[in-house]
Amino acid sequence: MSDPDQNQVGERKRGSGVKMVYDLLRDEILDLKLPPGSAVDEVQLASRFGMSRTPIREALVRLSSEGLIETLPNRSTMVANIDFLNMPSYFDALVLMYRVTTRLAAQHRRAEDLALIRARQVEFSAAVGAQDALAMIATNAAFHSQIAAAGRNSYYAGFFGRLLNDGRRMLRLYYQSYEDRLPSRFVEEHEEIIAAIERKDVGAADHLGRVHGEQIVEQIGRLLTRHEAAEIDLS
Repeated sequence: MSDPDQNQVGERKRGSGVKMVYDLLRDEILDLKLPPGSAVDEVQLASRFGMSRTPIREALVRLSSEGLIETLPNRSTMVANIDFLNMPSYFDALVLMYRVTTRLAAQHRRAEDLALIRARQVEFSAAVGAQDALAMIATNAAFHSQIAAAGRNSYYAGFFGRLLNDGRRMLRLYYQSYEDRLPSRFVEEHEEIIAAIERKDVGAADHLGRVHGEQIVEQIGRLLTRHEAAEIDLS
């Protein structure tokens, strides 16, 4: 008969192994160290991390649920491609949700919401100062998700969270275009958004949300145009 205590220890070890693999692979995918379309091999990963394929497989399932890993019909696994063809539709939805969530926060925020939003802003500002791109992505999402929560519409908050999640690698390209030295104006834009929400200025919140979203879209558009131009064959 198996020892229940030993089983629990084994489960904890496996759980910590899954988290370690998940965290490292997620960061490598988001940081584009594992490029879109690159193969993911369970056997190689098991050798790399020195563990069985079971926690590797569980970590890949979690990454797949977040849209970062794809399993092909032949059961091979790869890093999910970025859907550039649907970028215009994605950008339209993103800008709209920046506006909607910021506007609703100005309408419905409570005092405790402002404290939480400011705390997320402190974390984002620290990440910008440290030039830590992955931390910037995470803290920016947390900041805007906190604003969405202050709007008290769980459907909008859930949809916006999904958009922010889907765009994490695009945001990595965005930060790369600034060599991870994000201009201070982006921290200042957050401060302006907080001020509009605090004074419950719905019109200003709507405007600032739109401007904030559109400048991200424009910068990524310029970046992609430069990349496309660089690949033209003139031979």
